[in-house]
Amino acid sequence: MGIIMKAILLFGLLAIQSMVWAETPRWLERHMPQPALVGKGEMRWLALRVYEARLWAPAGRYSLNEPFALQLVYRRSIERDDIVQSSVDEIRRLFGAPPALAQWEEGMRRAFVDVRDGDEITGVYQPGGPARFYQQGRLLGEIADPEFGRKFFAIWLDPRTREPDLRRALLGQAG
Repeated sequence: MGIIMKAILLFGLLAIQSMVWAETPRWLERHMPQPALVGKGEMRWLALRVYEARLWAPAGRYSLNEPFALQLVYRRSIERDDIVQSSVDEIRRLFGAPPALAQWEEGMRRAFVDVRDGDEITGVYQPGGPARFYQQGRLLGEIADPEFGRKFFAIWLDPRTREPDLRRALLGQAG
C-alpha cells in the first residue's frame, strides 16, 4: 500500500473516530429530552492528559434546573479510591463538610470503579433526584440524595472550580 493510500486510510479512521466521539450517546435519551452537546474540554495535570470531558443537556442548554450528563473519557489509569478521595476533597473545598459527606463518600465507593485509558464514565444529574453513574452506558450505581448531585457536579461546573478553563469549555464559553 502506497504512502498516499495509508494517509487517506489514517485520515478516514480519524474522521470516523471523531464522528463517534461527537455523536450523542443514545442511552442519554432515557434521562433527558433531546440530549445535545453543550461543550467539551480536556483535563490535564501538568503536561499529562487525565481525561476528555463532554457536557450534555437538553437541546444543548445547561441549567441546574434541568437534567444533564457529564461524560469523562479517561486517558490514564486511576484507582477508584483516588477518584473518590479527590471528589470528597473537592466537595469539602467548595462547601466545607456537608453533614452527609461520609454517606456520599460511601456511596461513591459503591458506584465508582477503577478506570483505565479509554474508559468512559458518565454522571447523570437529575434535579431533585438521584445522581446516576454509568460506564460505557451501563449503570454502575446511584446516590439518591439530591444534594449530592448539586455538590458533586459543582467540582466541574461551579465558578469556584479548580479548573476554570475546563468549566468554560464545558459550558461552551471557550474560544
